[in-house]
Amino acid sequence: MKFNIRVYGILTDDNHRILLADEFIRGAYITKFPGGGLEFGEGTRDCLKREFMEETGLNVTVGDHIYTTDFYQISAFNNTDQIICIYYFVKSNDPIHLTTHTTPFNFTPEQVADKTKAYEIFRWVNWQDITSDTVTLPIDKIVADMLRQLPPR
Repeated sequence: MKFNIRVYGILTDDNHRILLADEFIRGAYITKFPGGGLEFGEGTRDCLKREFMEETGLNVTVGDHIYTTDFYQISAFNNTDQIICIYYFVKSNDPIHLTTHTTPFNFTPEQVADKTKAYEIFRWVNWQDITSDTVTLPIDKIVADMLRQLPPR
């Protein structure tokens, strides 16, 4: 058993929309908040900055902490890993010029033909439309419900 630490960011735009990532990974369709795995020697905020740059090309400032997993959660992809997720609000330091889609899982047939590959696309969802049903992973569902209790940013 080992720990798998994941760091995710809640990025909003001027229209109070939240950026979500739709992924096709190992043959599964997943909607999640942008972010990813903590690397050895990295702090959580640096991890999130790196992940946003790698995934979106955006240079972000990491803001307030939102939530850290406070219960046991086994990994959806490796049943020997315990997942710990840390969530922060993030702001883009530059104008957001990111290709986004309006339809969930708007992948090409070629992208989803090979279940050994992974693809990620992005879409905006209105703050007031975020619910636990909007995202796939159990810990993200908790954060989505928490966001609904907050005023739009």
